[in-house]
Amino acid sequence: MNLQLEEKTALVTGSTAGIGYAIAKGLAKEGAHVIINGRKADDVADRIKDLKKETGNEEITGIVADFSKKEDVENLITEIPDVDILINNVGIFNEVDFENISDEEWFEMFEVNVMSGVRLSRHYFPRMIKKNEGRIIFISSESALNIPTEMVHYGFSKTAQLAISRGLARLCKGTNVTVNSVLPGPTMSRSLEQDFEKQTKEKNTTVAALQKEFFENRRPTSLLQRFAATEEVANMVTYIASPLSSATNGDALRVDGGVANYIV
Repeated sequence: MNLQLEEKTALVTGSTAGIGYAIAKGLAKEGAHVIINGRKADDVADRIKDLKKETGNEEITGIVADFSKKEDVENLITEIPDVDILINNVGIFNEVDFENISDEEWFEMFEVNVMSGVRLSRHYFPRMIKKNEGRIIFISSESALNIPTEMVHYGFSKTAQLAISRGLARLCKGTNVTVNSVLPGPTMSRSLEQDFEKQTKEKNTTVAALQKEFFENRRPTSLLQRFAATEEVANMVTYIASPLSSATNGDALRVDGGVANYIV
């Protein structure tokens, strides 16, 4: 299937690893000009080389920006004044007991996970409306619906993304601009792989045993009963970014393996 993404420019935040990198790769394979983003110049440069080699697409560039710093976001907007597709993927998470989450941690979670997408959308959305074409996609999480007790502040930030996405979708009524959220479930990202490797040594166990324990105790409602691959999430995002998805707007699209055990 041709997703008609040739000559489209896509910015993918937080895309030097994990789901973000897989999304960038999916878009690049479809011929889009992809702009990747990370906090470190070396990482961005390395991933540009990797993506060009893996996809055969030479139209891949990058920009360094730390979304906890407002000035970095302002610089990004100056350097990249216009895009056709905005993927608000950058995000952070950490497991902390609710009573131990400090004010600083709450504000940092909000700053990076929520305000990153707000600031970029505030700039790009009016331009998309003006040219009557564009896609904005927030990478939320099943944690937006199934708030994790081990990181309530993360769940809160992901729910906020759904509200912003839906609100923007209502503002583009009757246009060719769409705004949607994609909600991955448990996904085998680089950071999770590293965490599991660390736990195997600390607990003298295996990755398979850790995964089994995770789905039995933390995500028992999962129908998939395994971690999704980052590419499986990227497949959904790549389609929603394409002109072929024109009838999908204002939706929260789940790639959660059935974790959220109810119909919305």
